[in-house]
Amino acid sequence: MKFTIAAAVAATLLASTAITAAAEVELRLAHWLPPTHPVQALGIEPWIESIKQASEGRIDVTIFPASQLGAAPDHYDMARDGIADISYVNPGYQAGRFPIYSLAEIPFHATNAKSGAKALHEWYAPIAETEMADVKFCLINPHDPGTLHSKEPIKVPEDIRGKNIRPAHATMARFISQLGGASVQVPAPEAREAITKGTADAMTFPWNSIYIFGIDQATKYHLDMPFYLSSQMLLLNKATYEGMSEENRKVIDDHCTADWSEKFSIGWADNEYSGRQKMIDSSEHTLYKPTDEEVQLWREASKPLIEAWRADVTAKGADPDAIYESYVEALKRNDAFYE
Repeated sequence: MKFTIAAAVAATLLASTAITAAAEVELRLAHWLPPTHPVQALGIEPWIESIKQASEGRIDVTIFPASQLGAAPDHYDMARDGIADISYVNPGYQAGRFPIYSLAEIPFHATNAKSGAKALHEWYAPIAETEMADVKFCLINPHDPGTLHSKEPIKVPEDIRGKNIRPAHATMARFISQLGGASVQVPAPEAREAITKGTADAMTFPWNSIYIFGIDQATKYHLDMPFYLSSQMLLLNKATYEGMSEENRKVIDDHCTADWSEKFSIGWADNEYSGRQKMIDSSEHTLYKPTDEEVQLWREASKPLIEAWRADVTAKGADPDAIYESYVEALKRNDAFYE
């Protein structure tokens, strides 16, 4: 029995070595989250492993987490310029640069990050060819709908007035400004410092990331309402992609689909949602469930964001009505529309 087990282990190691040795393409994937974040374990790593298997070891990918190759807002340019072959990008970290995609950031549209990811992919993939023409669009990875987490209770839009809020992205920053608050714009890895040092009074974040980033001791009040998405992407350097063999490009194409956007997002979505129950079970946290009337106040307060988005898209020479209609249709088709 010992010999059999040892032989099996040796065979596995030899097979693994053979796959690594056979790699024709070595890719660098950069992201700005800690390596312990569920996006890496539940999204990135299974995606890479599937690519390895599908390519029979011809494609290998090395992960560079925690902003090792560049700061979070720089990851789009890193993919464009070849600093990374694949980058995990939050388009909302660069205000005004991707006005069409910022529609995905407006509250009260997508209800979930699973079928919602598939809907976002189906809607945006054709648009990416123009708005993000200098990279290869691959897939979309939103988090489970986030909400407001604060040092003091926030129940209605008026409670934002006079407060400093860390927004998830540029659209949420605009919303906070409209409500009379001030934005403290830092990427997720810097959010803990902003809240613990008193620079921010509250933040928009998904549920379990409050624990992941160690913010649970600083924010004790939580608006119990699915509110907004922050939606990330995987983008590839064009020259890297175009330099691959046709066979290898097909492997990548097969992993840059709407179905893969959904598959990539499921694990993180479930992980984030679990944070809500942790807070419910904790005596240290207070969740406030808005009344129907209060939810309507939030929805009414967010409507100017749509009009501002329409103006931004029109200024870019695109048709906001057609784009908005296609977005809502994709969400409804995938059972992910906030009615």
